[in-house]
Amino acid sequence: NSKLVSDYKLFFAEMSVDAVSLLGEDLATSTVGIKKVTGGSVTDSMLIDGVAFKKTFSYAGFEQQPKSFDNPKILLLNLELELKAEKDNAEVRITDPDQYQSIVDAEWNIIYDKLNLIAGTGANVVLSRLAIGDLATQYFADRNIFSAGRVEGEDLERTRRATGGQVQTTVQGVSPDVLGTCGRFEEKQVGGERYNFFTQCPSTKTATILIRGGAQQFIDEADRSLNDSIQIVRRAMRNTK
Repeated sequence: NSKLVSDYKLFFAEMSVDAVSLLGEDLATSTVGIKKVTGGSVTDSMLIDGVAFKKTFSYAGFEQQPKSFDNPKILLLNLELELKAEKDNAEVRITDPDQYQSIVDAEWNIIYDKLNLIAGTGANVVLSRLAIGDLATQYFADRNIFSAGRVEGEDLERTRRATGGQVQTTVQGVSPDVLGTCGRFEEKQVGGERYNFFTQCPSTKTATILIRGGAQQFIDEADRSLNDSIQIVRRAMRNTK
């Protein structure tokens, strides 16, 4: 009913129906991600059969990582991979100055053990809800692995549904069956932003809509209209089952 998007109602109506059709039997609308990207034409808006989300914060070394894979193995984590200084309230008592170096070495060994275990899974893409630091970023770059930390919880969940992977809270004993996959992964430019795309998923139960447009007011109104439209389509599909 929006006057701003009324000229494109057929365009967005078809997109809403197609998006809901990609969901699982529960028709959970939370699995439809709507991303707003300023710039371009309204008709540049697109429906992704899978997941797309904006590139997360990255450290030095990220640009050396590969940006596309066919049929990648995807490891999903809720685990921090960062070497950090101790908190102010941490206390370590030593009786010999040489013991301090052994503590530092132990910290490095712990993170390298985690990274070696991740590389050993054969994963090509590593996503984590928590931070992936500069050490881990460079480690993955040296081994032709793509990584992204601080992925939003909703995006990680939708990636799980799309790729069939299982989110891990430890890297100990990771088996091949917890890794997800998709036909194509790539990072590419959308307007002024970089986005990560996971498409051609064998058991997709999620969708992403990228809304484009020159004015932020229009994009925001299109977002509200699409949310309303998706809810209507969802109710209609449930009532016809």
